[in-house]
Amino acid sequence: MKMSSFERKFGKYAIKNLSFVLVICYAVGYLLEMLDRSGNLVFYLTLDPYAILHGQVWRLFTWILIPPESGNLFFTLIMLYFYCSIGTTLERTWGTYRYNVYLFQGMLFTIAGSFLMMGYHYVFHPDWIASVGPELYFLTSSLSFSTYYINMSIFLAFAATFPEVEVLLMFFLPIKVKWLGTIYGVMLLFTFFGVGVVGKFAIFASLLNFIVFFVTSRNMMHLNPKQIHRRQEFKRDVRRGTGITKHKCAVCGRTEVDHPELQFRFCSKCEGNYEYCEEHLYTHTHVRRS
Repeated sequence: MKMSSFERKFGKYAIKNLSFVLVICYAVGYLLEMLDRSGNLVFYLTLDPYAILHGQVWRLFTWILIPPESGNLFFTLIMLYFYCSIGTTLERTWGTYRYNVYLFQGMLFTIAGSFLMMGYHYVFHPDWIASVGPELYFLTSSLSFSTYYINMSIFLAFAATFPEVEVLLMFFLPIKVKWLGTIYGVMLLFTFFGVGVVGKFAIFASLLNFIVFFVTSRNMMHLNPKQIHRRQEFKRDVRRGTGITKHKCAVCGRTEVDHPELQFRFCSKCEGNYEYCEEHLYTHTHVRRS
């Protein structure tokens, strides 16, 4: 997979340990809930497109602070630890830049979905808005747009990347992540067709992130986690400028003179001095001496 020019320029600005940063945002949200005696503060933080267009632009960012339901603190902490753990694993495997793109892309899709939801209601259901007023209608609808489904998209991406990994369901029942991902995907479909229009926009906008990931990452699905990690390490070395120059790919024959945008590396698994371009380093057949 060739590194994009955008990644070469801005990859160094990617936020490390982004899952941990998201958990910190939740901690801030919990603290605000504890300090808010009226219980109305959350309504000033939600992703309300109508309020945003009327000057409350902070909602573009503060909706990320709204934490998951805190009915049971113990299970909430376990859930946050789980998502932080799998998110950190994805970041180490994909690389910080790619993981940043995945999360922020999901957030942007969610924001776009909230505005599309508002436009849909104004076009097709203006009577629903008029019945209670736009302020109250979209404030209530904004509660459906949160990081909940973004967290779920992290799990789906983990299941697609590490399908054979086993986790302990209910702390004692081992089950492969691919089956949990399949079960959750089916549950999402039932949820999608069972909720109202607002819920459909919220679910689709958040999980569109995973759809884009799946389509653009099909060439990585056949690689195991170690191979993916090696690919990301290779790309980081390329970004730092440590690639070896004046080499020739043993597969396609391209050199750095013909294609200066390519980088070349030797394969540690091939027996002999064989080197490959970045496009064939992880896809070639390893050379074995008979």
